[in-house]
Amino acid sequence: MSTAVHDTFAIDRTYPAPPERVFAAWASIEAKSQWFGDDAEVEAIEEHTLDFRVGGGERLTAKAGGSVYRFDSRYYDIVENERMVWAYEMYVDDRRMSVSVGTVELAAVPGGTRLVMTEQGTYLDGLDTSDQRAAGTREFLESLARYLERAA
Repeated sequence: MSTAVHDTFAIDRTYPAPPERVFAAWASIEAKSQWFGDDAEVEAIEEHTLDFRVGGGERLTAKAGGSVYRFDSRYYDIVENERMVWAYEMYVDDRRMSVSVGTVELAAVPGGTRLVMTEQGTYLDGLDTSDQRAAGTREFLESLARYLERAA
C-alpha cells in the first residue's frame, strides 16, 4: 500500500556574512558545489547542474550508503539577496521519495544574515520522513556555514 505523509518544518539560523554573500552561495554552481552535497556520507557526486533563474533548475545525483540519490528542482521565485522558492523531487535508486516546496528567506541583521528555510513536503511510501529531511537540511545549512567561513 502506498502512503503520503505531509509535513512542514522551518529552520532559522544566522550567518556572520551579509545577505549578498549568503545569496551568492546559492546562485552559482562554483559556489554551491562547495557546500551542497558536502556530506561525510556522500561517496561520490555523479552529476551537479544549476540554472539559477526563475524557470531554471538544479539537479544533484550522488552515491551514499550504497544507494543513488537524486535531487531535481525548478525555481519559481528569486528575489536577489532576499528570497528563493523552488519545488523539488527526491529519489533513491529511481524511487520517488518526496515532493517538496522549499523557500529560503534572507534578511540583514546586526552582524550578518538571518536565513529562514521552510519546507512543505510530501514524503512517499516510507522512503523518507520530515524528521529525516529536517536533519539533512540542518546538515547542509551547517555546510553552508563552513563554506561562508572559508570564503570570508
